[in-house]
Amino acid sequence: MPVTPHRIFRIMLNLKKKDKCEFGDISVKDDTNIDIHRVKKAAKQGLWTESLRLFRDIILIVAVFILFGVFVAQPVVVEGTSMIPQLENGERLIVNKLVYYNFKNVGWGHLKRGDIVVFWYPDDPDKSFVKRIVGLPEETVEIRDGKVFIDGGELTEPYITKADLEKMTDSGSPITVKKHHFFVMGDNRGNSSDSREWGLVPEKYIYGKAFFRYWRPSKFGFLKNGETYVQEAEENPDIPESEDDPGEDFRADEEG
Repeated sequence: MPVTPHRIFRIMLNLKKKDKCEFGDISVKDDTNIDIHRVKKAAKQGLWTESLRLFRDIILIVAVFILFGVFVAQPVVVEGTSMIPQLENGERLIVNKLVYYNFKNVGWGHLKRGDIVVFWYPDDPDKSFVKRIVGLPEETVEIRDGKVFIDGGELTEPYITKADLEKMTDSGSPITVKKHHFFVMGDNRGNSSDSREWGLVPEKYIYGKAFFRYWRPSKFGFLKNGETYVQEAEENPDIPESEDDPGEDFRADEEG
């Protein structure tokens, strides 16, 4: 095949194309260890990886909130007026559910007199009530003349108004609180369906102790549990005290 000027020009043009640098003055032939990255492909892979990481983080956050709501704390809504003036209808509370597991070594891990608790209504567990603990297990509770007596000693409840105390109906006879049960009442003693009407609350039915109010804004903050005091029972002068039985000592309740 004869070599023509046109053929020579085409050969030289092809040689220039083969030696053309892909990255400015740098050619892949200069160093065989150079890695060539496809920018668009790498961007797609990076976006997919970040999306998976974001999805993983969302799942973890949701799982933490679910576990927190199941085992630690739970929001509840107050319905009714049985806890006026402490709690009003429509207010939102957060309850501490750790009391359900009965941690005795810490104050927030067990129940005391004066605590505001949320529990399943014994006669219909589909309903929840909010009341205050008045009688503890193995105590005797009696209501007469607008006063509450625990094991014969008068119970002082500063969180109850005198008018509400006067509205209380007598219990008729002393009520003995069984083991693992509580006697509860609403602060609005004249308008509350509680242990006076339907009996004791099993401990296993109490699933939270109210400790924080987040609605209404004007009352936003932590709830103060009731401070109670049980006076010593009055001795009956007609019955002499036995030398073998010095009598029981009544104590002041811990601040609840």
